[in-house]
This record gives sequence, structure tokens and C-alpha cells, in this order.
Amino acid sequence: KLAMEFPSEDIFLMTASPVIKAVTNFKQVSKTLEEFDVEEQPSSLLEKRYPNIKVIQSGVKQLRSDEHKIFTEDGKEYVYEKLCLCAGAKPKLIFEGNPYVLGIRDTDSAQAFQKNLAQAKRIVVVGNGGIALELVYEIQGCEVIWAIKDKAIGNTFFDAGAAEFLIPKLTAGNRETPIECRRTKYTVEGSEEKERLMAVSDKLGSALGPDWHEGLHLKGTKEFSHKVHIEILCEVKKIHLQQEFMQLQRTSLAFPMKDKSVEPDEVLWPVYVELTNGKIYGCNFIVSATGVVPNVKPFLDGNDFAVGEDGGLKVDKHMHTSLPDIYAAGDICTASWELSPVWHQMRLWTQARQMGWYAAKCMAADTSGESIDMEFCFELFAHVTKFFNYKVVVLGKYNAQGLGLDHELMLRCTKGQEYVKVVMQNGRMMGAVLIGETDLEETFENLILNQMDLSAYGEDLLNPDIDIEDYFD
Repeated sequence: KLAMEFPSEDIFLMTASPVIKAVTNFKQVSKTLEEFDVEEQPSSLLEKRYPNIKVIQSGVKQLRSDEHKIFTEDGKEYVYEKLCLCAGAKPKLIFEGNPYVLGIRDTDSAQAFQKNLAQAKRIVVVGNGGIALELVYEIQGCEVIWAIKDKAIGNTFFDAGAAEFLIPKLTAGNRETPIECRRTKYTVEGSEEKERLMAVSDKLGSALGPDWHEGLHLKGTKEFSHKVHIEILCEVKKIHLQQEFMQLQRTSLAFPMKDKSVEPDEVLWPVYVELTNGKIYGCNFIVSATGVVPNVKPFLDGNDFAVGEDGGLKVDKHMHTSLPDIYAAGDICTASWELSPVWHQMRLWTQARQMGWYAAKCMAADTSGESIDMEFCFELFAHVTKFFNYKVVVLGKYNAQGLGLDHELMLRCTKGQEYVKVVMQNGRMMGAVLIGETDLEETFENLILNQMDLSAYGEDLLNPDIDIEDYFD
């Protein structure tokens, strides 16, 4: 975007990696929903396409904002007029520096994971975001102990009802046959919602793009397809190496089988995970998929950045940080403008792409002294992805984020086929989760954006016999 805006200016792209991540197969699905793939490409492709871009392959050692200078690891220095920091985020590892703990955050770590998996008989997955969900679904031929701190899987993206809808997919032998059953419609009153943990929307960071696991051969050593055991409401208390564990003289557990009492494990494992619920499981290695932290460290030293509660660089509605001529976009930044009531920041590829594009427009507008309006994509939170081979669309305050108890939920579910949930407040739609091929995303997007009073429709809003699109087109 910058190269197009400033064809006669030199644009430096600094990256520690020999490849750059490029968005391909971009498709605007609706006003706010977009689909695309993320591909790694050699940086020479970008330089060929835009002669004014120079890719510098080196990490950043230091930023001196008062001098408008960047110092790179290879000992060079660069002077900038305007700077945009897009250094993303790092995986939040449960234990730093343990060789048996793998963080998954990008395609490189996914490949390291694949190598380890080829020899694995059992792994422990820790985390409950998008990456953990996809991993657990894709892994075959390897026992998986999945430790989550919530009551239900996928808490970042949806509620316990959606989790129940998806769980049969984890144990299904043949994955593609939908189980027909009659539709149910019911409403959950806000007061019954007290127990439900509100998803903390800034806990997730997916640098992989929605289909990162495709093309990876995720198969362990055993011949069975799916063996997943979920341990809920727990976290990892300690990790013991084999020697330490033997000295503890405690019992580790075999893989829990249905209808059997829990047996002690006969196998000796390279590493053992002790959970806060008191259980200990041995495994070949542990996957830490517990979200990300903004990668701000290289830039903070000697620079007085305003930093958000989540550790990101605070940016205003024109993507400025608190320092002159420095902008930030993507996972590294924290949106600190007055947010739309149905948009929130989440560290996802879709938002990173939108923020990067918008930051370039802001840099161009500031240079030419023009004023610029906020991009429409920040009006409504909208994300489309795939979980367990279902299309999943989340819109607005899909988990009632920040709405307190003043809301109600309406649900419609056909087992094995679709799950539709809408979040209503004072007769207006505030958010929705759509799993399966529901074809409701555009209609619901419009209803959330125009905040029309829907009280008159009551539960008919989700009645499968009424074609809701005819009402609101």
C-alpha cells in the first residue's frame, strides 16, 4: 500500500525472516467479512513488483525515536521520515526454555511441531484458542491430553453450546456425515448466564492464517485416528523431566478410556505434566497454544511509548503511537480510540491486514496534510474461519463481550449440521455465532450494523421455516 501511495519515495521493509507473508486469494465475502490465504513468499517477489521497496533482512536491535533512527542487528543504521511498527506478537509460552515445550504461532513453529509429532505417541496440548482447537482436530494417530482453563472448548471464539455442538467431531470416525436431528429453538435468559465465563477478547493471536494446518501431515505413530481427552478448568502447575518425576515417587495416569476407572500408567515418558487439578500425565512433548504477547521489547528501550494493558503500543484512530512519526499496526498495537459498540480488537490475521492497509493510508494522508475517515472495517467485528471442517462466522459481540448480564441469547441448532446463536440486547442484535453453511452472515451483519429493533419478531427471528433474508434485504 505504501509503495503505491509513494511511488517516488524509498520504502524499507525490515524483517528478520528471509520470506515475507503475503495475502493471496483475497475475497470480500460481505461488507465486513473477508477471506484470504496467507502465503510465505521470497522477498525478491515484492521488490520486483515495487521497485521502490527495499527489503532489509535483519532484526531490529534498537530504535532511537528522538533521532528518527533504526539500528539493525547487522550493525547498520537507517534514518526514517515515518516509521510503522508491525512486529506482531510472540507465543506466550507456559514455561520458557524447556526443550519439551513447543510454542505454535507461525508456519515455522508448525513445521517444527510436525517433525516432533512423527515420533510421538502422546502429547499434551495447553490452550483454548483457535490454534489449539485446530491442532486437536487435525492430529491423528497420537493420544492427545487437552488441558483448558475454561469449562468448554474454544472459549475465545464461542460459548459452551457451540463447544457441545463441535465435540462429536473430535471422536467421529468418519468425519463427513452430518447427523440429522430436529431443530431446537430456545432462549437463554441473562440471569442464567452468570456462570458463563466471558471470553477475554484480547487473549488470542493467530499469526498463522486460518488454514495453516492444511498441507501439513499431522499424524503421530499410532494407527487409530482420534484419541482426545479433555481436562477442563485446569492449568499446568509444573513440568517434570523423567528423572525428576521418578524421584517424586508419584503416580502418572494412563490415557483415560471411556467407562474404565483411571489406571496408573505403565509407560515411562520423557516428560510429565502436573495439572492444577492434581493429575499427572506423561507425554512426548507439550504444545503451548496459550495466546500471544505483543512483540514490543526491541522498541521500548529509551523510547517513551504509551503501552496498553495488554502490553501493546497504544495507537489512536489514525494508527499513531504516542511518539511523533511512529505508527503501529497489527498484533503489536492496542486500539486506543473510542471503539464502535460492536467492534473489539482481537489479534487475528484479518485485523492485522486491515490495520496495515489503514496505517499506510494514514501515513499518506499525514504526509500530504489531508484528513482521513476511519475505515469501515472497524465498525463491526467480523471474522470467518474454519473449525473442525465447519465454516465459522463470528460477528459483533458474539460472546456478549462487555454487555454484562443485560442481554439474552437465542439459539438454533441441528446436530452435525449447523449452530446459530444471536446475542440480543433491548431488542437489537449485538452479535452472532454461525457454524455450518447457514447463509445468514450478510443478513445478520446488516441487522447488527443498522441496530433495528427486532422485538416484534421474537423467536421467529431464528425460525427455520421463515426465510429471514426476505424480511430484511
